Amino acid sequence: MIGHTELAKRFGTPAYIYDLDRIAMAKRDLFAALPDEVDLFYAVKANPHPEVVREMLGGQGRRCRAEISSVGELAAVLEAGFPGAQVLYTGPGKTDAELAEALANGVRLFSVESLSDLLHIAAAAEALGVVADCLLRVNSASASAATSIRMTGVPSQFGFDSETLPSLAGELSNVPGSRVVGVHFFPLSNAKDEASLIGEFQHTVGVAAQLQEQLGVPFQFVDIGGGFAAPYAVTGARPVYGELRTALADSLDEHFPGWRSGSPRIACESGRYLVGDSGTLIVGVVNIKESRGRRFVILDGGINAFGGMSGLGRILPVSVRPNETGVPTVQVASLVGPLCTPGDLLGRDVPLPELGPGDILTIPNAGAYGVTASLLMFLGRPAPLEYLVRGGDVVSASRIRHVRDYQYGQEQ
Repeated sequence: MIGHTELAKRFGTPAYIYDLDRIAMAKRDLFAALPDEVDLFYAVKANPHPEVVREMLGGQGRRCRAEISSVGELAAVLEAGFPGAQVLYTGPGKTDAELAEALANGVRLFSVESLSDLLHIAAAAEALGVVADCLLRVNSASASAATSIRMTGVPSQFGFDSETLPSLAGELSNVPGSRVVGVHFFPLSNAKDEASLIGEFQHTVGVAAQLQEQLGVPFQFVDIGGGFAAPYAVTGARPVYGELRTALADSLDEHFPGWRSGSPRIACESGRYLVGDSGTLIVGVVNIKESRGRRFVILDGGINAFGGMSGLGRILPVSVRPNETGVPTVQVASLVGPLCTPGDLLGRDVPLPELGPGDILTIPNAGAYGVTASLLMFLGRPAPLEYLVRGGDVVSASRIRHVRDYQYGQEQ
């Protein structure tokens, strides 16, 4: 068994460690929190490392399906050994080339954001002589949870506005190359608590049943989204949901009496819950700086290595708290990275132990929205190393590399 500090000393920092045993545990806990008949999609955007995907879609116990929104994520799923038939393709900007590649690799289930998106998908499928099964993504006009990260109820590039969808029923049906088979919701992210999560699912199930009646088409598939919570870059444990299974089953019994036999098939999706607590980010201290009464701990990894998009106010907020349990706090400082921008900030006024150049900090719960949600190419710094461990032993080590592929302007 090799420890975090030993890995850092031997191979350098910044580096990620993903614990496959913790991924398996999170997957087991989430399946246990859902009725047995409910499918679970892994949102590959949370962590597309092929070996993480392989553990999520395979491993022990029940298997997840995959939710993707690019051919890059499709490549990770295919590399992990799972067929396109297990994939839900989402996103508002599907290009002709992406649709052709996805369909050629067996993807048949698509989330549709608008009438024009459906026509686009249908044309791509018809050109290949296949039929795409389409879920109408719904931007519900109302919601249950008043907290958490809202993903619905406002003008958006995502989904049909629920109040206008029934008027489009005639245009959505009988489009050559497509078949509308159900609906897709994603109303919130990172629910504040289990009661909020249950309330949102109950509301979503009710809206789905209402839309089925208004559209006059029996749904074959209803994806009610996610919202499962997990701490992000701070100490803490992901919740284990004890009441959700029964509450969700009761709501589905009320609104979709045939769901237990697959009419319709019900699905949820999750990213951060499944992989968040599997990851630890190791960063090294480069320098300590004082400026006008404030202290800055300068690290060798910042928003180029972790949560860079959140550093720009997107994806998730970064407020890093190192995992230094039991170590006395002797200073308060801002944790900053090595980049030439004041936006390279991982945390303000963070309580820290005594630190100096060469010391190591470990950041817990960093398995989701880490490397690939960061500004990897900014300033040309190398990507962090990524280690996979099982049973405390390293099973692989890799690093993302960017290679410029000239299409014009240089002799081949």
